[in-house]
Amino acid sequence: MHDSFLTGLAVVFAAGILQGSFLFPSKWIKNWAWENYWLIFASVAYLVSPWLLALATVPRLSEVYSGVDAGTLAVIFAFGLAWGVGALTFGLGVDAVGLSLGFAVILGVAASAGAIIPLLVHPPMQLSAMHLGLTGAAIVVMLTGVAVCSYAGRWKETPAKDSKKSYAAGIAICMASGVLSACGNLGFVFGANVAARAQSLGAPQDTAGNAVWTLLAMPLFLCNAGYSMGLLLRNRTLRCYTAPFSRRNFGFGLMMGAMWMAGMSLYGAGARRMGTLGLSLGWAILMSSMVLVANVLGVAAGEWSGAPPRSRRQLWMGLGWLLVAIALLGYTNYAAAGSGVVK
Repeated sequence: MHDSFLTGLAVVFAAGILQGSFLFPSKWIKNWAWENYWLIFASVAYLVSPWLLALATVPRLSEVYSGVDAGTLAVIFAFGLAWGVGALTFGLGVDAVGLSLGFAVILGVAASAGAIIPLLVHPPMQLSAMHLGLTGAAIVVMLTGVAVCSYAGRWKETPAKDSKKSYAAGIAICMASGVLSACGNLGFVFGANVAARAQSLGAPQDTAGNAVWTLLAMPLFLCNAGYSMGLLLRNRTLRCYTAPFSRRNFGFGLMMGAMWMAGMSLYGAGARRMGTLGLSLGWAILMSSMVLVANVLGVAAGEWSGAPPRSRRQLWMGLGWLLVAIALLGYTNYAAAGSGVVK
């Protein structure tokens, strides 16, 4: 049990590395607007890759889906649609309140909701007060780390010109985006019976969850592709696909999509290995490691070269809090598994 859990924890952390770095190739994209490469990314990440993975790793895939009731399919689709709206409102929220505060609110709410709601909806039997307390403490530490990292980035922002009313609306958008973004994990939780059916039909435990991602990512693709196409038409940026560097840019878009889907597939495999709490605490670990990796890459890319010394110290302090949170969440699940509480 412990070996399986530790393996799952390592796999989830690897997923966080991919999820935290999938946007990094966009730094090398030239002469394209955001919507140009985002459409390529969305097509690969949310449409092509999930189906290729499922067809390659889940035997008798059509039988898996034919045996799932319509209610479950509708719930998964609804969570995927909410996830897609959350991804789109992320940009609106950050634009309204700024990068640092927007990132803190959205990711903090998403991490908390994605970790806590599964515990409330499907609470593990006989979970001790000590384990619940450790879980709550770990989430608080994680939110502290996210807030400190975001606070450290204030030096990059320009003063906002919005009124108090628009600022309050921006905070509300950020909170809504965080809750909606957590629906990705909730859809995977409520689609657990799809993965269980795939496993019963011969799919390995590590890849059975790929049968869920196809259903969950389809509405995500529709939201992102529809929005990107609207921008392409409105901004007349379709012609950018024939501009210089388009072939190289296309390759970077493919890379981003493959990295994103690989990360989500690894998350599903790792979370299932972590036991009953895996889909809850695994999500918090994924989100924390994403922030950790994204900030480390930002430092490596020179994004903090002009930062004041105080901001740099705050950044490393926040990353330290995130490492503590990851370790504490891992210990909580490990101790629960070892004591026989989580089966």
